[in-house]
Amino acid sequence: MAQLDSLRKQIDALDEKIVALLNERAAAAVQIGKLKRRSGLGVFAPDREQAVLQRIAEMSAGPLSEASLAAIYRELMSASLSLERPPRVGYLGPKGSFSHEAAVSKFGESVDYEPLEDIRAIFSEISRGHVNYGVVPVENTTGGAILDTLDAFIEHETRICCELFRPIHQHLMARCRQDEIAVVYSRPEALRQCRRWLTETGLASRTAPAPSTSRAAEMAAAEVGAAAIGSRLAAKMYGLPILAENIEDHPRNATRFFVLGGDPTPATGNDRTSLMLVTVHRAGALVDVLVSFQRAGVNMTMLTSRPSPSVENEYNFFIDVEGHVDDPSFAAAIEEARRHCRTLVVLGSYPRASEGDSR
Repeated sequence: MAQLDSLRKQIDALDEKIVALLNERAAAAVQIGKLKRRSGLGVFAPDREQAVLQRIAEMSAGPLSEASLAAIYRELMSASLSLERPPRVGYLGPKGSFSHEAAVSKFGESVDYEPLEDIRAIFSEISRGHVNYGVVPVENTTGGAILDTLDAFIEHETRICCELFRPIHQHLMARCRQDEIAVVYSRPEALRQCRRWLTETGLASRTAPAPSTSRAAEMAAAEVGAAAIGSRLAAKMYGLPILAENIEDHPRNATRFFVLGGDPTPATGNDRTSLMLVTVHRAGALVDVLVSFQRAGVNMTMLTSRPSPSVENEYNFFIDVEGHVDDPSFAAAIEEARRHCRTLVVLGSYPRASEGDSR
């Protein structure tokens, strides 16, 4: 007991120092906030965030894991954001959606969140200045591109400031038995991620779309014989028992999210750039665009297309490439590609995240 008391006193003394240092750090953050306001800068800096987390991981000799330190510093930076100038973050709601989880994983618990009904509303609220940042899904490893997000880029001038990957585990939830289910609600992309399981269980013919997985849970909670596919958090929030866990077709199922809004992000040396373009109307124009990047040694990581909402037989191409627009050789490659395009818009250059990075 004497040794236990001694260790507890040691922890108490360390806590006193930690609290003092945390408040000292917070005071410095307040000064940074004042400088940012005078300069007209946004409070969220993805490049600085990435540098801090990397530095913390390199400094640590354990026993705390890198993930644990990242979680601690995520909340510390979130609290600092709220002291500088609390940002308002929009996400695809209601609470309990995967977008909600992704937003909290990036911004922490100390900022203001705004649940929005659909993806277009997030873009619209950023354009109107009602929210400072928005978190939207852009592609899934099973279901592919999130079409609502790509279409919203066509309609709105919105900047990407960073990206993140989140592992996605889908669960079937309902207040009835599985053999009593009359309808299964979820977002179309979530239903596609579980297509094999739904087919095997005979539920594929009973699916119905919902604006989000959390809205699906809300609908299932209010309707007899209804079920939903969504997150464990959504099941808990709406009081729905989970009937089947991890029903996604692929165990490594993950979704990539964009954080929208904010100022241009400086180069970090490990960046990605997203482009939206319409090629000129001649044979081989898209190939010429791709060759422009190939000649510059630029690696392409995504290519998809969406039909134009206003021009018949015209397509908007979305391309992700490795590099940053501030790099002269990369910028020259973009200008070369622009010669083969009717329009070319840089949606953003931002720190590149890996699929194993859920921060």
